[in-house]
Amino acid sequence: MHPRGRAALLVPPRRHHRPARRRGRGPRGGGEVTGQGADARRDELAARLAAVRRRIADACADAGRDPAELTLVVVTKFFPASDVLLLHELGVRAIGENKDQEAAPKIAEVRAALPEGADLELHFVGRLQSNKARHVAQYADVVHSVDRAKLLGGLAAGAAERGRPVSVLIQVSLDGDTSRGGALPADVPDLADLVAERDGLVLKGVMAVAPLDADPDESFTLLREVASGIRTRHPGADWVSAGMSGDLEAAIRHGATHLRVGTAILGSRPSLL
Repeated sequence: MHPRGRAALLVPPRRHHRPARRRGRGPRGGGEVTGQGADARRDELAARLAAVRRRIADACADAGRDPAELTLVVVTKFFPASDVLLLHELGVRAIGENKDQEAAPKIAEVRAALPEGADLELHFVGRLQSNKARHVAQYADVVHSVDRAKLLGGLAAGAAERGRPVSVLIQVSLDGDTSRGGALPADVPDLADLVAERDGLVLKGVMAVAPLDADPDESFTLLREVASGIRTRHPGADWVSAGMSGDLEAAIRHGATHLRVGTAILGSRPSLL
C-alpha cells in the first residue's frame, strides 16, 4: 500500500455524481440489485462504514495515534462483487477475502467493472492451502496468512506468472495451537528470513487473530513483541495486521497498522454461499 493510500481508506473521496442504477447480485449472493435496492444497500454500507471509521478515529485519539497510519481492509467474503463496487465508491481501497474459489472470480469481476488503473488491493486473509498458493498469488496483492515455508514456492511462482511481487505477512499463532493457522512466535523469525530471501515476495510484517477466549490486549501485546523482533531483522517489515469487528480498539492500542473488518460493515454473513 502506498503511503497516500492509508488516509484514503479512512476518509471517503468526494463523489461528483451518483449512478441512477447499479446492477449486481444482492447482499446474499442471489438475484440482482437495481434502482432503489442498490441505493438502499449503498446507504446501509455507508452508514456502517462511517460508524467503523468513527470507532477507528476514537480509538486512535485514545491511543495518541493518527488514523492515517491505519489501513482498513474490508473483508467481503460471502458478499457479492456488487458490494465491493459500492464500497469502492465509498472510498474503500482494500478488500479481504478468505477462500480462493470465491475470491478469484469475484476480484476478476470487480476489476473488470472498475476503470483501468483504479486503486483497489485484494488482501487474502484466510488460511492458505499449499496447493492454492500459486493461484492466489496470481491475483492477490497481499497475503496475510503465510505460516509455513511450504507455501513460499507456490506464492513465488504465482507472483512470477503475474509479473509483479506479492506482499507477505507472517501469521502468528497467539495461543500455541497451530492447527488453526499461524506459526509459533519462536518460529516466526526464521520464516520471515525465508520470505525475505525469496524472489517475488516482499516481507511486510505480521498478522494474527486474537483467540476467542483470550484477552485481546494480552494477545496483541504478544503480537507487538513478535512484530518488534521482526523489525530488528527486517526494518521495512512494519505492518501489523490485527483487529476485527469486535476487537479493533485493542488492536489499535497495541500498534496495528491494518484492521480486517467484515461484519461491522457488511452485516451478518450467511453460513453458506
